[in-house]
Amino acid sequence: MRIARFILFLFIYFSSFICQAETTLEQTIQTQINTNQAARQSQQKINALSEETQALLTEYRQVTAQLDSLNTYNHQLEKLIHSQAEEFSTLQEQLRDIETTRHEIVPLMLRMVSTLDQFVSLDVPFLLEERHTRVKQLQDLMNRADISLSEKYRRLIEAYQVEVEYGQTIASYRDILAMDDGKSRTVDFLRVGRTALFFHTLDDKTCGRWNQQKHGWVTVPDSYCSAITKGLLIAQKQAPEDLLLLPIQAPKKYNSHG
Repeated sequence: MRIARFILFLFIYFSSFICQAETTLEQTIQTQINTNQAARQSQQKINALSEETQALLTEYRQVTAQLDSLNTYNHQLEKLIHSQAEEFSTLQEQLRDIETTRHEIVPLMLRMVSTLDQFVSLDVPFLLEERHTRVKQLQDLMNRADISLSEKYRRLIEAYQVEVEYGQTIASYRDILAMDDGKSRTVDFLRVGRTALFFHTLDDKTCGRWNQQKHGWVTVPDSYCSAITKGLLIAQKQAPEDLLLLPIQAPKKYNSHG
């Protein structure tokens, strides 16, 4: 009887122990499962945070690169603005100089036109109509507001260049000459630079030259007519250049005592 009770006691004891062990095992397993789930969740959070961190790092690098680019661009803009400011200052100075030059050059140009007019009037009288017309055109040009100052200056210099070229060339032209007898006749003129001006009548009977000292025309001996005729042919490109024996008037000697 005692043995049976002891066995029953043992059975109850071990049953209770086994139940407690099973409960503990189930709790342990559940704890491990919970731990594993927590670990997985933590790992997922870590992975998410890692991805987010990587994305932020990439964005940071992009923003940093853009910032460096903007800083370089701003630095270049500062140089450009500084250069433009210097250029603007230079342009302002040039504009002031141009305005000063304008105030100075206009009276100079007017004097040059007046001087040219006087020069043509006092010079050897060749192509007078053409030359006076050119001066008159310059005078009218100076009074026009629709013509730029640079164009006026160009035309003025061009007129002076034409006058300079007269002194370096030999030329002929046909025009009407008022003779000493009061009659006007068509003659051929020969201009040798601006040193001498000759005429030759179309009938080959009379030749003459301009006397600058007397400010009038004088006839020359017939012996010079052939040379004048030859000069006309050379000027008209109808004969080769050659030495001409012409009656050139010597320049008047300057007298310091008047």
